[in-house]
Amino acid sequence: MTSTESTDVLIVGSGFGGAIAAYHLAAGGAKVTVLERGPWLEGKDFEHDYLLGSSYTRIFDFVVGNGMSLLGGNCVGGGSVVYFAAMPRAPRFIFERKGSIGRRMWPGAINRDTLDPWYDKVSEALPVTQQDWDQVSYSGGLFGAACNHAGRTANPVPVAIDTKLCTNCNWMMAGCKFDAKRSLLLNYLPAAIANGAEIRPMHEVQKLVRTADGGYRVSYNVIHDVDYRVSVGSGEIEAKIVILAAGAGATPVILQRSEDTLGKMPHAVGRYFSGNGERLNTAIIDEDKARDLLGLSREDDLSYAANQIGKGPTVASWDNLDGSLPEFSRFCLEQLYFPPGFGTILAQTPDALPGTPTWFGAEKKKIVEKWQSWLTIFSMTEDDNEGVFGTPPPTGNSIRISQQMLGRGPITYNPTENTLFGWRQADAAVKEIMEKDGLSKVMPWTNDVVGAYTVHPLASCRIGDDPETSALDDRHELRGHPGIFVTDGAAVPGALTVNPALTIAALAERAMPGIVQALQARGVNVKYGAPSPDGETSGRRGVKNLLPDLVHD
Repeated sequence: MTSTESTDVLIVGSGFGGAIAAYHLAAGGAKVTVLERGPWLEGKDFEHDYLLGSSYTRIFDFVVGNGMSLLGGNCVGGGSVVYFAAMPRAPRFIFERKGSIGRRMWPGAINRDTLDPWYDKVSEALPVTQQDWDQVSYSGGLFGAACNHAGRTANPVPVAIDTKLCTNCNWMMAGCKFDAKRSLLLNYLPAAIANGAEIRPMHEVQKLVRTADGGYRVSYNVIHDVDYRVSVGSGEIEAKIVILAAGAGATPVILQRSEDTLGKMPHAVGRYFSGNGERLNTAIIDEDKARDLLGLSREDDLSYAANQIGKGPTVASWDNLDGSLPEFSRFCLEQLYFPPGFGTILAQTPDALPGTPTWFGAEKKKIVEKWQSWLTIFSMTEDDNEGVFGTPPPTGNSIRISQQMLGRGPITYNPTENTLFGWRQADAAVKEIMEKDGLSKVMPWTNDVVGAYTVHPLASCRIGDDPETSALDDRHELRGHPGIFVTDGAAVPGALTVNPALTIAALAERAMPGIVQALQARGVNVKYGAPSPDGETSGRRGVKNLLPDLVHD
């Protein structure tokens, strides 16, 4: 059945970029409709298993491309439901990066100082808190001790986690059953709904068409709630403006598919993709060495054997986040938890004999048997924005291979020497820390199975000052297509060397006043200046001096 209706604002996606927009625009008085391609699950629905058909496979989108694989959220709340809630701010030097274009990538209007008030607003709303050492996980403590043993520093990371509710079950990737993780299901989205926003799950946007009055008609398919390869309906919605927040792996695909109806896209749509320079290395800890070298112990005469106990990343080493270092040599090392199944795929057997498998076989089986003694180190480096999206699939952002989760996507990623150099520097640092005095054996990342890999896709439709190398202006509006805005990770100009969720959210907050002005120019009676979703106003006061004409008490 096909239907056409209208709204003031049509938002595609309900992650950080979509949920923040939905709240502010609905609270300001606009009629807001949010289309989300995934299901709507809440704490009671999240399951502690990785079986096909469980919440785990329902809320993830895993797209395998040519040289790059992307893992992201596919549900109401988007990546915030499946993220590990690490929320650092981007280092100051990031905003001065030049990358592959040889000149500053970020718009001149944005730097760490101008973004800090927006970081404050998000940190208040979720909220974000700084962990203490007595709150870190076993694996975080081990990584901190290993860094100290190797002569490096380490710090607990800021997180969006209610530590009073957290049970240290380490099932954060499958959605938080206890509502300890401060996902968007607990703040911006319920606040948006309370102000009249409508959220429709299982609605996958296909393309946009310009209407005669200067607005847009958005077509969508309704996806089967079990087999995501099946469409059970379709429809169209007309809107005065459209906000794309479908994620860096889907937003450019929607725009590319719409080119025949919208007209030529900016050159940077679907180009300059960044995987946030990410790498994974898994260390197999020698339990005796952990006790003797680091002085660690816990119950049952074990020194560690606690890979599965905790809550994602809790400790990071930031020694290489030094602005005086050359570009592509700066990176963050972060202790992380991935389930053994992921680790099996992404880590290869160290010292494999020539001609023998590095990621399966008898030696890999021996390693997997020690999975409780694993420690995964996550590196976030500076890459060269070398990803390019090819011809979009007929529907969606990928050709779906299985009924849930897995698809084949149009991205091609051939790492440059700059990117490879950054990876080598980070890998060497991991080995230096984790193999010092025989503490562990590091199983390095392998590209053999899924290519390079990112859980933080960025920059496929990025903001900037240069029309040749950025798809959006610094207000997040698509060049040549007024009324289309992008507020998700696709808008971030490049790799951040830290977890990007807080930066994506801060940029979305920063984009809201300009979008309100765009709506006002189209005759919508809307205001900007809603308080934090929890009702506090300190973050709002923090940006009032920046926006005296738009912020209302």
